[in-house]
Amino acid sequence: MKKKIIFSSLLFCAATLPVAAQNDFNYNEDSQFRPQTNRKVNTDSLGSDKEIPKGIRVWTVDERFGDTKAAVVDTLQHMYMNTTFTEGLRGEYNTLGNMGTARLNRIFIDRRNTQGNFIFTEPYDYIVNPVSDFHFTNTYSPITNVTLNSCGDKVTGEDDFKAMFAVNANKRLGAGFRFDYKYGRGYYNAQSTSHFKYTMWASYLGDRYQAHLLFSTNHEKMTENGGITNDDYIKHPEIYTESFATNEIPTVLEQNWNRLDNQHIFFTHRYNVGFSRKVKMTEEEIKAKKFAMASKKENAEEDAKEEARKKAKEQGKKFDEKAYDKQQGAKFSGRPDGAKIAGDEPAKDSAAKDIRNDSTRIAVNGKAAADSLLVIQKKNAEDSLFYKSEYVPVTSFIHTVKFDNYRRIYEAYQTPADYYLNEYYDAGRLTGDSIYDQTKHWHMKNTFAIAMLEGFNKWAKAGLKAFASYDLRHYELPTMEGGFEKYNEHVLSVGGQLSKQEGKTLHYNAVAEIGLTGVDAGTLAIDGNVDVNIPFLGDTLQVRGDAFFHRETPSFYYRNYHARHLWWENNLDKTIHTRIMGTLSFPKTRTKLRVAVDEIKNYTYFSQSYDITEEGLRTGVMVTPMQESGGINLLTAQLEQNFRLGILNWENQFTYQHSSKESVLPVPAFNAYTNLYIKFKVVKVLNVDLGADMRYFTSYEAPDYSPYMGQYTVQGNGENNVKIGNYPIVNVYANVHIKHTRFFVMMSHINAGQGDKNYFFAPHYPMNERVFRIGVSWNFFN
Repeated sequence: MKKKIIFSSLLFCAATLPVAAQNDFNYNEDSQFRPQTNRKVNTDSLGSDKEIPKGIRVWTVDERFGDTKAAVVDTLQHMYMNTTFTEGLRGEYNTLGNMGTARLNRIFIDRRNTQGNFIFTEPYDYIVNPVSDFHFTNTYSPITNVTLNSCGDKVTGEDDFKAMFAVNANKRLGAGFRFDYKYGRGYYNAQSTSHFKYTMWASYLGDRYQAHLLFSTNHEKMTENGGITNDDYIKHPEIYTESFATNEIPTVLEQNWNRLDNQHIFFTHRYNVGFSRKVKMTEEEIKAKKFAMASKKENAEEDAKEEARKKAKEQGKKFDEKAYDKQQGAKFSGRPDGAKIAGDEPAKDSAAKDIRNDSTRIAVNGKAAADSLLVIQKKNAEDSLFYKSEYVPVTSFIHTVKFDNYRRIYEAYQTPADYYLNEYYDAGRLTGDSIYDQTKHWHMKNTFAIAMLEGFNKWAKAGLKAFASYDLRHYELPTMEGGFEKYNEHVLSVGGQLSKQEGKTLHYNAVAEIGLTGVDAGTLAIDGNVDVNIPFLGDTLQVRGDAFFHRETPSFYYRNYHARHLWWENNLDKTIHTRIMGTLSFPKTRTKLRVAVDEIKNYTYFSQSYDITEEGLRTGVMVTPMQESGGINLLTAQLEQNFRLGILNWENQFTYQHSSKESVLPVPAFNAYTNLYIKFKVVKVLNVDLGADMRYFTSYEAPDYSPYMGQYTVQGNGENNVKIGNYPIVNVYANVHIKHTRFFVMMSHINAGQGDKNYFFAPHYPMNERVFRIGVSWNFFN
């Protein structure tokens, strides 16, 4: 109750912030966040009020080359209410129900390997983010963002907190930090999660030298309950003689935890060789320079006044501030009193004759012409202040280094009898029915590249890069004696890139990399995309093609894994994965269509099997790495179609998938998300989205979850495999934006208890029932 009172007070304060003290914001074509200033404000009588330039520009960085790409600032009102969900903005992820649990995307073409060979952090990509997703910042003034989303109470609730600060020392050097904390206590038994993340970054964007630095440290802790013992507690509660609250439903495990600790350092820098040219500043840069000039002038005037005040005091005189201000205002306003012409005044006739005969002088006929000339000269002088020297790089020498350090611990204080099929040793930190499994991994990758940038001469319109990478990987696995066995992998690879990003009509990018040494010898990765932008019906129709061919070595942990109850050392063939995808986008009709075809050979995955007792407990649990030697074909078609009629908005995303081997690569045939809302303003400053959204997928044998591995697996129980899906989850919400503040109120899963109650996003892991949620996000400019 106390939390709700505090949160309600915060929302009230956010909704009643003084309007006159804030600015509206929008986005320009470079994804800059900037204020609208077409309004009148009250200034003080001295005219010393100056508007502090506000705005932020963000961009992402390519993990291999450090190339930058403009991004959109994460301060949008749209879909803010769904940012707290582990199941994604559109409910496209399978999860274990609670915030902060492991997840897996049901849309196969959207799955990404973001964690390299350390598979254990892959299900937590919402907190252990890849470098390519991070937003570097450039701000006109220091900016702070604080976000808090919450629900429930101190026993079962969820808290999602973020704080970010970014600042620039000058226009080239920027830095910032961010703190993330997710705490999901869990509405079901033994389900709590907690995630801590601290991130620091810095960037320097000089003409010749550029650098980006990113550091993050993360801690994830997940309590594993193994799912509920019987799905009928959710589907058919009427068969029980007593009713159960969600936290009273029996679960398979208690006092079992997965812990992940990881640290990441990324540094990329380059030296550019090129030439300089003059270009006009952007509106934001002009505004910032005018602010700096006004500040400098005001500081100089204040210093002069203070000096005059001190001088008067030293002379024993009283300082007359009004007279001083009047004198300064009159200064240079006209010809000084008593001014005389030095030297002899020339005769009028001879002077006029000399001027007429002087060919070096410009003839100005009339006062109007003279005034016009003075205005032009003054404007040219002012305009010259707002041009900047732009350095055009031609060749770049690039170095990127990336270091990642990981540790995973599976710890259990009690394990049900006969829960695991095998036991390989009983040694180490914990024995008996307790478990303490640990694995460690770190890797360092250096990449060196030379780039001939796009348009470097008239004969070569595309950009060219050549690169070489060296990757050192280190792993540690437990031995049967309680120690650790160490593994090292050394991988050298080379490759190149051909790209064209300038212009409006045609863009393309192709990258190829081949492994030369170590376990990755013979690997090959070719990735490419091309887009054509065609003017059509007053808008732009974009046709885009993406394709790749990957021949890659399966992750180390598919090939080698040692734990107390699981043990394997496998020789696996290289996986061959090919994809061809086409995308059609037309903003005028708000339509986007994606069609993709995947073909995979030697697909590698986990399979989990176990028996279920009459009491619903598991026995004989076994997880096995598998490799499908035959080919798998997957067809995907996705349509995004949005409609708007006045204040009414209807957004839709429909996805069809067909896998040729559902037993190996299961996907739902149909996945849908729809969002119906009205968008309106209150008193011109309060933007409101009021509506309901729904996520749905058809029934299928979804991947099971292995607490012991912390991974999603194929169900390996044959006829006892279970299906989930064919159940819609509906949320209703009010999403509000006022000036610098966003907030929402929501009732999630409002249809809980209706229909067949099959609200599982993973086998035996039910979703939360009806929950009231609130969230608020502030931006502060110093």
